[in-house]
Amino acid sequence: MEENEKTETNIFTQYIQKRHSLVKNSKILQTTYIPDNLPHRKDKIDAVVEIIAPALNGDKPSNILIIGKTGTGKTAVMNYIGKELRKADPNQSNVCFIYINCEVNDTAYGILYSMSNQIIKDLNNKIPFTGWSLDKILATLTDIIDKENKVFIVVLDEIDRSIQKNGDDIFYYLTTINEVLQKSRVSIIGITNNAKFTELLSPKIKSRLGEEKIVFPPYNVEQLQDILYNRASNAFEDGILDDDVIPYCAALSAQEMGDARRALELLRISAEIAERNGDPKVTSAHVRSARSKIEVDAIVEVIKTLTIQSKILLMGIIRNTESGMTTMTTGDAYSSYRSVCESIGQSVLSQRRITGLIQELDMLGVIHARLKSYGRTGRTKEIELCIPKDIVNMVKSDEIFKEYRSPKQSTLI
Repeated sequence: MEENEKTETNIFTQYIQKRHSLVKNSKILQTTYIPDNLPHRKDKIDAVVEIIAPALNGDKPSNILIIGKTGTGKTAVMNYIGKELRKADPNQSNVCFIYINCEVNDTAYGILYSMSNQIIKDLNNKIPFTGWSLDKILATLTDIIDKENKVFIVVLDEIDRSIQKNGDDIFYYLTTINEVLQKSRVSIIGITNNAKFTELLSPKIKSRLGEEKIVFPPYNVEQLQDILYNRASNAFEDGILDDDVIPYCAALSAQEMGDARRALELLRISAEIAERNGDPKVTSAHVRSARSKIEVDAIVEVIKTLTIQSKILLMGIIRNTESGMTTMTTGDAYSSYRSVCESIGQSVLSQRRITGLIQELDMLGVIHARLKSYGRTGRTKEIELCIPKDIVNMVKSDEIFKEYRSPKQSTLI
């Protein structure tokens, strides 16, 4: 290849030349990164370590249930402890640490398959991704675990996701496996952000799973600042961040229930925006832009998961708004909803059902619905659309609205 071909201008050239690298180590700003120090979680680390330390001597620790809101350090603490546990037992002679995200592996088969993949080293003996009966994988995995003659600490993150979807049979197996094992032992550490998680469990699981409970409180604004300063010291050179950037990120995240993940995302995306703009420093203006981007991204995910009927209702509200109604009543929204249903050939729900969907959209932050009294004539909801124009356009371009059909007779269901 000739020299001029190597440097040929392409569609990425202007962006590469414009981009000014501000982050010297971007992985440190990722929420999945496990730092060597976890500020303000030493007491929680010590509490978990005190319970599971006997595993290094071959003794089964108690099961643990870790409870805390999103971004309170639950996953980070357990992954940090797992890393330290591997240092304490580098050959995994006495203890094997297994981490499973039940949001990703949310079926019984998926959880057992993930466990087996972390235990079985011989590729010829790997359990297949699909194709086996649950009984077969249970029997095979139990046999494999027992032959290892060690303690298995199994961390089930987002444990409530799997139980809500599939029930708790798989957790009954995991909490009773020790009754079958002769040589090995299994301890379960469940992680949940649902304070009422135990209410999802049947009595037979409830008494077995949560032998020890550890609650992670939200971070306050000062603690969030410490976390961000700790990460930023290794991620940025001196002088790259304006003095008010970290306090601003921490303050915004403290308003969101003390979520450290949110704080890190704000800082990371702020730096990315500054780099894309070719700016020499990260400022509070970049943080404001990052906040808007995160909020829009969150709304996009909410819109994508709406049911067809909720999308039709939202489209009706959008049509009313575009016709000049900055606010509207439940009756206005229902009338427009019926019109959209008829235009795309969908059956029509009753007004009572639509009132329930309006409440759901309000809770999701897509609309704002406040109760308004009309005295003797009664009360109704006053509805206002809360999503930006680009999200409105995304809703309007949804597949269900692309093909116009002639109105059909509506049916109340």
